[in-house]
Amino acid sequence: MANDEFLEEDLDDEKTIAFITAALPQELKEKYDHDTLQYILDVIYDYFESSGVLDQEADADGFIDIDNDAIVEYVIKEAKRDKIGSFPADEIILIVQAEAEYADSQQ
Repeated sequence: MANDEFLEEDLDDEKTIAFITAALPQELKEKYDHDTLQYILDVIYDYFESSGVLDQEADADGFIDIDNDAIVEYVIKEAKRDKIGSFPADEIILIVQAEAEYADSQQ
């Protein structure tokens, strides 16, 4: 991958993180700092790549069925494994939903 592509990915991540931060309730904005959100975003992307969800055929409306609960479980499991922290599902779902909303807005 060329350096320009890495820079584009970094800029996209920064925009996504800013969007997620703005969507979070105030009490979670301090708990989920930039580095934590970057980690969670990386894990979400890892889920998409490793689960095969992106290899699915889109439906007639062009949508792919994505199980947000499975993503939440994956993020929680990976964060514990990587010793990043123990996160409640009701907080991670807000991040997953905000990431999805941002991704949809970019299409």
